Amino acid sequence: MTSRIIGVLVAFALAGCMQQQPAASPDADFITVNTQPANVGDAKIAALAYHDSGAYDRDLAIVADQAKAWIASRAATAKQPALVLDVDETALSNWEVLKRDDFGRPVPGPCEPNLDTPCGWAAWDLLGRDPAIAPTLAVFQQARALNVTVFFITGRPESQRAATERNLQAAGFTGYARLNLVPPGAHFASAAEFKAPIRAGIEQAGYTIIANMGDQPSDLLGGHAEKKFLLPDPFYRVP
Repeated sequence: MTSRIIGVLVAFALAGCMQQQPAASPDADFITVNTQPANVGDAKIAALAYHDSGAYDRDLAIVADQAKAWIASRAATAKQPALVLDVDETALSNWEVLKRDDFGRPVPGPCEPNLDTPCGWAAWDLLGRDPAIAPTLAVFQQARALNVTVFFITGRPESQRAATERNLQAAGFTGYARLNLVPPGAHFASAAEFKAPIRAGIEQAGYTIIANMGDQPSDLLGGHAEKKFLLPDPFYRVP
């Protein structure tokens, strides 16, 4: 369709309203079906362009600014106000390993940061080198300045506690109350199944969760937060 439109415009420009239709390209005549899902290769190209164009950073900032406005308006009136944050693609960016792994998420396997090779995510996390997602760090810093208690809830396993705490501190997330990780041997059907009960426990301890921020819908499902803020993440899905 695009080649037809261009052809018609050129014809009008050269012959001034001469009604001439270009011949259809034989390469454009496909026999196919319309029920197939989006092409994975095209989706990866689109995700890379979304990140590198600046649109991803812009959209992160939009959501973070909304969270900051809400926290600023609610912190003074809530009883023991709290903010809940996810870690990966919320507080810390895994963009380097996402590119290395071509948007795959292999958990086992080694990771050699000085080599241009794929990395196992478990080994990557243990390196503790993820940079902060700047808009989320700004939300965190504002919350702490307003005496809002911050809790992290992540799907990372307990075995990664030391590396994750070290990474959060190096990225500027200092002064949070608790980092919640998946206990050894525990299995959950979804992130919501793990995270929602922890939020309920925070409330039972007397806190009011005024905001919950994550990059996956499953970070936010299950209630126990006054407002939910979903950061953009077209790079992977966690059920």
